[in-house]
Amino acid sequence: MAGYPRWHTASEQGPRERNADAVSAYAAAGARGITFALADGVGDDPGAGRAAQVAAAAAARTPVESGPVKAILAAQQAVHRLGGTGDAVLVVAMPHAGGYRIAWVGDARAYAWDGSMIHKLTQDHTMAEYFRSRHQPYSPRMEHLVTTSVRTTKPEEIGTTETSSGGLLLTSDGVHKVLTPATIDEILADPARGASALVATAIALGGRDNATALFVEPADVATLVTERFPAAA
Repeated sequence: MAGYPRWHTASEQGPRERNADAVSAYAAAGARGITFALADGVGDDPGAGRAAQVAAAAAARTPVESGPVKAILAAQQAVHRLGGTGDAVLVVAMPHAGGYRIAWVGDARAYAWDGSMIHKLTQDHTMAEYFRSRHQPYSPRMEHLVTTSVRTTKPEEIGTTETSSGGLLLTSDGVHKVLTPATIDEILADPARGASALVATAIALGGRDNATALFVEPADVATLVTERFPAAA
């Protein structure tokens, strides 16, 4: 049986009426690793939460050989089948050659973790980032206005990247828009605290959103285990 890395996930509702974030992790029979997905529902209503749950689950269960872009598109199909107007942003990481292939829409993020520092892998699909990259003025509110989402994205709009690092961190904006990179580094220096400490610290520092993190320890830090992990959402 293949060995899988140790990973942790945590999520808190914060001051919102409900928690519309979701995570999923899945290893198909014979897979060389685990596919991870984190979704953040757009808005604060039941439809947002359902969209996030369905999107994360569909993305994580996409065959690894299909690639992470197909995982985003599978999530889109699942959200459309729900009906209604619920939507989410999403990041998915598929195991590949000792690291991960990553795709995303919206402002859910992926970071590589080398055991001492995080390295941001994704670029937020927000109005603020759009204007910032063009050296144009923008307002703080634009940090929360996404330009792509699971329901609305076109294939060519999906962000892609990859990392050779086995250490991985996925976050919703309730974590990464509250905590500085230095604070995240300090927390992850103690891997046992991992995701739960990131989420708790974001809320304690005044976070006003749902806060969710999924942390995969690097293989050279974590003890590889051989149990197969079921889907978690």
